Amino acid sequence: MASATLLKTSFLPKKPEWGASRQAAAPRPVTVSMVVRASAYADELVKTAKTIASPGRGILAMDESNATCGKRLASIGLENTEANRQAYRTLLVTAPGLGQYISGAILFEETLYQSAVDGRKIVDILGEQGIVPGIKVDKGLVPLAGSNNESWCQGLDGLDAREAAYYQAGARFCKWRTVVSIPNGPSELAVKEAAWGLARYAAISQDNGLVPIVEPEILLDGEHGIERTFEVAQKVWAETFYAMAENNVMFEGILLKPSMVTPGAESKDKATPEQVEATQNLNAMNQGPNPWHVSFSYARALQNTCLKTWGGAPENVKAAQDALLLRAKANSLAQLGKYTSDGEAAEAKEGMFVKNYSY
Repeated sequence: MASATLLKTSFLPKKPEWGASRQAAAPRPVTVSMVVRASAYADELVKTAKTIASPGRGILAMDESNATCGKRLASIGLENTEANRQAYRTLLVTAPGLGQYISGAILFEETLYQSAVDGRKIVDILGEQGIVPGIKVDKGLVPLAGSNNESWCQGLDGLDAREAAYYQAGARFCKWRTVVSIPNGPSELAVKEAAWGLARYAAISQDNGLVPIVEPEILLDGEHGIERTFEVAQKVWAETFYAMAENNVMFEGILLKPSMVTPGAESKDKATPEQVEATQNLNAMNQGPNPWHVSFSYARALQNTCLKTWGGAPENVKAAQDALLLRAKANSLAQLGKYTSDGEAAEAKEGMFVKNYSY
């Protein structure tokens, strides 16, 4: 693959040092040699990333595994059958006007190849709505040997071939879920593993025409304060960008999804919206490379009221779709800075944190 080398002076996060000092890494001006790959997909990657990050639109995450989808269906009294999964997914993607608020939809592998109830391919319906199909490509979290009861994300083996097939099936972006736990450390080993795995996944994805969502998810679990979350977030992102640079990832062709910087879910100290806004920007990270940012990406937050309204009854499909559109519009307005909670039902304001959540 052809490439060109450029010299660029930028404020990049200092490569994290994991020693006695627990102070966050500060940005510093450095001159770096950046390898710009002349990939056949370069222009397409940038175009896809821009489309998904377009103002007022975000991502509908409907990539729950069949087992997790079964839990959702069980909550409304339905069996976990392919027909029921198909019916629910059809309801979601055929909501009239969904593309006004949703720019991308993350699918599970079954869904990528699945047809809707009327026989049309789900990826084709998304395309008609102006929604870019995406795919979850990791193989789940497993225990990380030698760590403090932490995990690592598997799925790099065979990823190149899988993603080539996903591209042919219509996918244009992808998701890889790796997590960092503050109560369990995080250990240097776990952070480095998360960063390197994300970087390898991102490079492989771009080689196959898929825009990677880069998200080292910092779990909400814990009693720590917002300052500790901010400290860990800076170190994790510094390590992640360092690894991506080593793997020649094209930053313009990724979607950046930083976790919200908040206190731990079980912390006694609650942060104000102003405190969250002041810290979540991760200044050291944002002064570095300039990828596209995901405006919002939700699964249960968009689907919860929709699922309950549907209840598995065909006569409730329109009402359920209206509930989905209401939540999608609310997120769109929030992304544009225009949202107010006036008139919202109490159910829409309920928290959805689940300790040790997995899917």
